[in-house]
Amino acid sequence: MAIQKIYDTSIKPEKAVLIGIITPNETEAQEKEYLDELAFLVETAGGQTIQTFTQRMQRADRATFVGSGKLDEIKSYIAAEEADMAVFDDELSPSQLRNIENELQVKVLDRNNLILDIFANRAKTAQAKTQVELAQLQYLLPRLTRMWTHLERQKGGIGMRGPGETQIESDRRMILNKIALLKEKLKQIDKQNETQRKNRGELVRVALVGYTNVGKSTIMNMLSKSEVFAENKLFATLDTTVRKVVIGNLPFLLSDTVGFIRKLPHHLVECFKSTLDEVREADILMHVVDISHPNFEDHIFTVNETLKDLGAVDKPVITVFNKIDAYQPTAIIEHNEEQYEGVEKSITIEDFKKSWMAKHNSPAVFISATARDNIEELKELLYSTVVQIHQARYPYNNLLY
Repeated sequence: MAIQKIYDTSIKPEKAVLIGIITPNETEAQEKEYLDELAFLVETAGGQTIQTFTQRMQRADRATFVGSGKLDEIKSYIAAEEADMAVFDDELSPSQLRNIENELQVKVLDRNNLILDIFANRAKTAQAKTQVELAQLQYLLPRLTRMWTHLERQKGGIGMRGPGETQIESDRRMILNKIALLKEKLKQIDKQNETQRKNRGELVRVALVGYTNVGKSTIMNMLSKSEVFAENKLFATLDTTVRKVVIGNLPFLLSDTVGFIRKLPHHLVECFKSTLDEVREADILMHVVDISHPNFEDHIFTVNETLKDLGAVDKPVITVFNKIDAYQPTAIIEHNEEQYEGVEKSITIEDFKKSWMAKHNSPAVFISATARDNIEELKELLYSTVVQIHQARYPYNNLLY
């Protein structure tokens, strides 16, 4: 009887090791959280994290990011476990990238490159694809030399001068020309989008903003009864989606935008400013926060700083604390005059509603978009906020209310 061979044709995820440094202004817990997020980025890109490495340093090494001893440790692990790539949690300079690749002999990515790869995979519309390509070329331009090391002049003498530099200059001109063409294309797309926005009339506009993977698309689907793509991965939504929503008898426009993230590449923010026009031109911002995330306060700070960069801070904001069904009561140590030792106390959602954080981000509502908890409260708050702007805009047309 012949033995039938079975071949595994499934695509196996690339194995990645993650590397980060702990600087004096960071704690080990913070760096762990950063690397957990980096691992989520790797998973979103289709990879698998098999190990993480950290090193406490005053600052990143100018040549190899981490110290030589740590780099040898990483090299040994990669060789033993046959890892496919090394991913660094910060942006690498062109020289660091070249030195590390020469040492590790595997694919080396930094956080920016990884985010760009995810964006390239998620982009669907012509605008998003153009923006991502522009960001990729701007990232690539200063790193061209690592692509042509086989042509560089490594030794003196006859026949060893010129070709590498000539090829690099040629590529640089091609990329600069392509960048100019893409910028011009984006200008044309912006004009089309501006026309579309004018055609939407004078309806009040609400924009969903927040850290990536906090549930913005799920809220969009719930309020607009549409089918915007939602997934438990980072940057599930890349293209801005606008839907007409009616609460009671009041219509308004609701837009879902790309999520923000810590250490988002600056040139990527610049490229996506046209997409984020929906944020700048919105009348109301709904800032969605994943309250079940242990570092949601840092996420709030990151989003607020990004909104400052976009010039979109002077707008009415509704803070939506989402995922209360996944929230785990946090424990704090409470001290009083009678007891020298602190007493551990759990902070529940009800406690949190009375806290300074909720008051500082008022008006706020606590919901679960998936379990549909407190959705009516959200709709009432959204309705009253939209009504205020509508009344101010149309003072002689208040028959709706």
